[in-house]
Amino acid sequence: MNSKLFSNIARFVILIFLQVLILNNINFAGYINPYLYVLFILLYPFEGNQSLFIFLSFLLGISIDVFEDSGGINAAACLVAAFVRPNLLRFSFGISYDHQNIRLSQTPFGSKLSYVFLMVLIHHFVFFSLEMFSVNHILLILKKTLFSSIFSVILILLSLTLFSRKSR
Repeated sequence: MNSKLFSNIARFVILIFLQVLILNNINFAGYINPYLYVLFILLYPFEGNQSLFIFLSFLLGISIDVFEDSGGINAAACLVAAFVRPNLLRFSFGISYDHQNIRLSQTPFGSKLSYVFLMVLIHHFVFFSLEMFSVNHILLILKKTLFSSIFSVILILLSLTLFSRKSR
């Protein structure tokens, strides 16, 4: 129990600092911004307390907002992602989620990809919609959402592959 708690706290802090110090300074072609901190929402224990999860997601987003001075858009995007997570888990993993026996490192790649891609897509759409906050810019919102989502998913999948525990 303590090792899971410590690893979640460490992941929370490391992802915030990695996002704020390095990833927020990356901007390819004006459309591609990597958002790796979504990984915390993706990897939070599936059997964990949902109220605590919603609160931690808000705390994650508001922490990024404080450093970016972005007025709460990260917090809102994280809350939406945390709220839809159970439905995405059920959609991507089916009966495995209902029986609470999902191990993300041992799931088929297609299920893992659909879970990660849909979560990142929803997070990014909410984030960029609130950032632009105008229907007149819908094409720009969709373009930034798509390109940033693809880049973020690649970055997240690489992180999952590099830092996954190998089962013996």
